[in-house]
Amino acid sequence: MENLRVVSLFSGAGGLDLGFKKAGFNIIYANEYDKTIWNTFNYNFPKVTLDKRNIKDILSSDIPNSVGIIGGPPCQSWSEAGSRGGINDSRGKLFFEYIRIIKDKKPMFFVAENVAGLLHKRNNDSFQLILQSFKDIGYNIQYQLLNASDYGVPQDRKRVFIVGFLNNIVFQFPQKHINKITLKDTIFDLKDTAKPYNKLILDSNNNEYYEGSFSSMFMSRNRVRAWHEQSFTIQAGGRHAPLHPQAPKMKCIEKDRYIFENGQEHNYRRLSVRECARVQSFPDDFHFSYDNILDGYKMVGNAVPINLSNAIATQILRFL
Repeated sequence: MENLRVVSLFSGAGGLDLGFKKAGFNIIYANEYDKTIWNTFNYNFPKVTLDKRNIKDILSSDIPNSVGIIGGPPCQSWSEAGSRGGINDSRGKLFFEYIRIIKDKKPMFFVAENVAGLLHKRNNDSFQLILQSFKDIGYNIQYQLLNASDYGVPQDRKRVFIVGFLNNIVFQFPQKHINKITLKDTIFDLKDTAKPYNKLILDSNNNEYYEGSFSSMFMSRNRVRAWHEQSFTIQAGGRHAPLHPQAPKMKCIEKDRYIFENGQEHNYRRLSVRECARVQSFPDDFHFSYDNILDGYKMVGNAVPINLSNAIATQILRFL
């Protein structure tokens, strides 16, 4: 395991980390600045050193040597639904902190994950600068827009992955899976035990759901996928979590306005935190620690799906 040491930056709850761990890599150091995530990460990765500082304050010499560095720099500034600030946004600039550390540590490989909006034409100049920065420090770069649905994850979720290798190694992304996993395959057994969130009595298995009102934006589209289908993208906000497949599809009454089926209103509830975690392919023994359920949804939604992470990690092993 010594030669498979990996450093994780912008770790979040550890979705990327867990996929690499399952492939046989040894996560030795992680960095996460969001204090609402610390308890979750420490619980699930008790042997990993968690650096809680802002990455801007971390010297490269503070970080141990490793064969690889993995991470997902904050994505809101590149998102089609976010601020769209790109490289000019303070969060977008954090990508260059990631590049700084890779330049100084020179691992054999790195993986950077981000939202599909990174490839949008408005971000092209910034994206090309990012790629050139990696090339200038000696890495052979491959990038691809992957849909988690193609890698054993029961949801439509498109994300950009940039993989770099030293020594002129040309990485090839893993092949897609043929079989698709449905919501029934994934969460059917949880439907009778899910319950509304109660901040005084937290569910030990995180099988609790947020009950806040639904915004006009939420009600502008159908938010229900049936049991035989795959989920919509699991987002980082609990207010926009997909609705449970026990409900019928929402009914369109005019452009950008949907309603719940009359007489079925009681069946329209959001997926629970655990149901969202299952859709993200987290195992049930991965516990999310929070006082506010919206923090639970945030951790789950921001994570890289485990099965997708594991597919990439397994493929990287073949090139090492």
